[in-house]
Amino acid sequence: MNVLVLGGTGQARRLADALNERKFVVTSSLAGRVAVPSLPQGDVRIGGFGGVDGLAAWLCRHGTDVVVDATHPFAARMTAHAVAATAVAGVPLLVLRRRGWTAGPGDRWHRVPDAASAAALLPTLGQRVFLSTGRGDLAAFAALDGLWFLLRSVDPPQPPLPARCEVVRGRGPFTADAERELLREHRIDVLVTRDSGGEMTAAKLVAARELGVPVVLLDRPPAPDVPAVGTVEEAVRWLEEARERGAP
Repeated sequence: MNVLVLGGTGQARRLADALNERKFVVTSSLAGRVAVPSLPQGDVRIGGFGGVDGLAAWLCRHGTDVVVDATHPFAARMTAHAVAATAVAGVPLLVLRRRGWTAGPGDRWHRVPDAASAAALLPTLGQRVFLSTGRGDLAAFAALDGLWFLLRSVDPPQPPLPARCEVVRGRGPFTADAERELLREHRIDVLVTRDSGGEMTAAKLVAARELGVPVVLLDRPPAPDVPAVGTVEEAVRWLEEARERGAP
């Protein structure tokens, strides 16, 4: 079975590795937004497809049997393209999304629908902000001149950025001890992040809970109406069953 994995996440790398071990023919596609990405086993392509039509043509040209969208839960545009392109090409689509986080005792979470809503809420919660939303959402906070921001990203973020900010470079996973020290060192009094789910970046939520720091949590985009699983193991099982059935 010829599988295209739309990836760039830790789950996507683990899925590609698992499928290669089970003799699937796997191509992993990375968007190319990170200068030095972590690569999975098997064939890898980097860069866009040229929209829905380009992806649909690629699927037909390469005889793709199944597409797995294992992109970031907030990669809404890529997911929409995958849904449309697989429909055009007549190729099954499986979405692999790690499950979102759930608040527990001691958490002080404020859920918001988007970055603009988070920016509007921030001045009521604190003055020193750990902004851990990824580079794509930074522009929404650029006009908040009265606040100070700590930004963390794998590659240097591009403007517009908040006027008062410090950038730290880092790639997860992070430990709770390291995140606790980061919050203390920079005197953070509010954390902003996306509901990415998973364990690689959850340590900052643990640190915020222990230190009593409120969290502004951006909700995920709506999920598409296609088959979906939450773990690599479930995805492998789904694909093995599809291969046994001779899908598509």
